[in-house]
Amino acid sequence: MPYPDKFYPVVHNVAWVTRLALLGAGTIQLRAKDLNESQALQIVTDALDAIKGTEAKLVVNDYWRAAIVAGAKHLHLGQEDLADADLSEIRKAGLTLGISTHDDEELAIALAAKPDYIALGPIFPTTLKSMRFAPQGIPKITEWKKRIGDIPLVAIGGIKFEQSAEIFAAGADSIAVVSDVTQHADPDARVRQWLGQSAEAA
Repeated sequence: MPYPDKFYPVVHNVAWVTRLALLGAGTIQLRAKDLNESQALQIVTDALDAIKGTEAKLVVNDYWRAAIVAGAKHLHLGQEDLADADLSEIRKAGLTLGISTHDDEELAIALAAKPDYIALGPIFPTTLKSMRFAPQGIPKITEWKKRIGDIPLVAIGGIKFEQSAEIFAAGADSIAVVSDVTQHADPDARVRQWLGQSAEAA
């Protein structure tokens, strides 16, 4: 299986991780904010337990120490967290590493860390968190993909299923999805839509 999968949901608690894993999502990011070390270790351990027996791969956002201790295999870091992380420890633990980027400087920093994938965002305006960066737009995906070559490119930020074909056509290898699942009126049906699209695009 490619990593990350074409459909890459990002959720904030174990209940969502469980729900997505049972629906057949292949890559699921757990992005829980403002936890202390023991809380982070607990939620990562619980999420890893939740995906046992499924095809899902859990990506831990930011809490790299908890990811190592809990035995996770996949990690995603934002730029601030990347600056504070011990990359040699992360690599020694065998974790894959995805990194967020928003501009040329951040892309250079990310590439220096030899990541397993690069995330570019926000593609569209997003309501979920206040962004320091203006929407990137779809043409930026094509430009970024040319620059990073074989490294998988994940598009994130305000993307809905209806835009997915255009995003993939622009060069994205994967689409990270937040509100289009978690705030959808029928999340399960929406996930099945995304998974069906991903199968067609594979």
